[in-house]
Order: sequence, then structure tokens, then C-alpha cells
Amino acid sequence: MSKSLARVRAALRAAGIPAEPVESRVPTRTAAEAAAGIGVETDQIGKAIVFVGGTSGAPLLFLTAGSRRVDLDRAAALAGEALGRADAAAIRALTGFAIGGVAPLGATGPLRGFMDRRLFDFDTIWCAAGTPRHNFPAAPAALARATGAEIGDFARPAG
Repeated sequence: MSKSLARVRAALRAAGIPAEPVESRVPTRTAAEAAAGIGVETDQIGKAIVFVGGTSGAPLLFLTAGSRRVDLDRAAALAGEALGRADAAAIRALTGFAIGGVAPLGATGPLRGFMDRRLFDFDTIWCAAGTPRHNFPAAPAALARATGAEIGDFARPAG
């Protein structure tokens, strides 16, 4: 088992979220791939996007519904600072996760989080569990409590 997957499993247990990560037989690097592999709507996939705070330099994770995109202006207003894009190396260094496997909990360091209000339209959402092939189910409210994520309207339909 990868270290990333083990961290996510431990974080789920510590948070009291009764979920076990599931390994997909197909890649789940994108929300559409994950939804097809799991058999759910694309918006039931919690897509994790990492930014770096322009003032704080801290990693900020925005968890949005799978078919939506983070609106940078809205996200920056919610975060209270300008946001810079994080490349793959920065994401791994700041969270311990590779792109395609970034989980909303189990990061190697502190991670301020935000959740798209659209995710609360579902009883269960699915998020990456530390690898591009593993995902876990969770109730949005339980995940928000476990991560301390702020709920907001920072996303818009893609396209």
C-alpha cells in the first residue's frame, strides 16, 4: 500500500468517517474517469484543486463538484488573498499527494480547505484517496467537519 493511501485511510479513521478507499480497475485521474469507474454522476466526484496563497504562501485546497471549475476571483475572495496556481511539484511538496490523487484529508502538512456548495446536493460524494486509482465515499457534511473546510460558492459550470 502506498504511503499516501495509508495516510488517507488513517485520516478517515481518525475523523470517524466509516469509509474504505476503493481501487478502480481504470484510471481515475479526471472527474469524468472517476465517475464512470465508480458509477456515479460526475458532480458526485469531489475534485481537489490546490492553489498557493499569494500572501501566506500556504496551500489552499478547493474541493469542487466534478463538472465544475474553480472561479479564481470568487475563490480568492473566499480565501481572503490572491491565489497562485500550484504546479505538480509544488502540489506534491505541499500536500504529499500527486496530481490525480490529491485527497481532502491526509496531507503531509496543514491544508486550509474549501468545499463547493454543489457537493451538498448529494448524500455521498467520492474523493481521491491519495492515488490516481483509489477513491473513498463520504457524506459531504462529515467531510466538511473532518477537514474544517469552509463551504462556499467559488465554482462555476465548466465550459
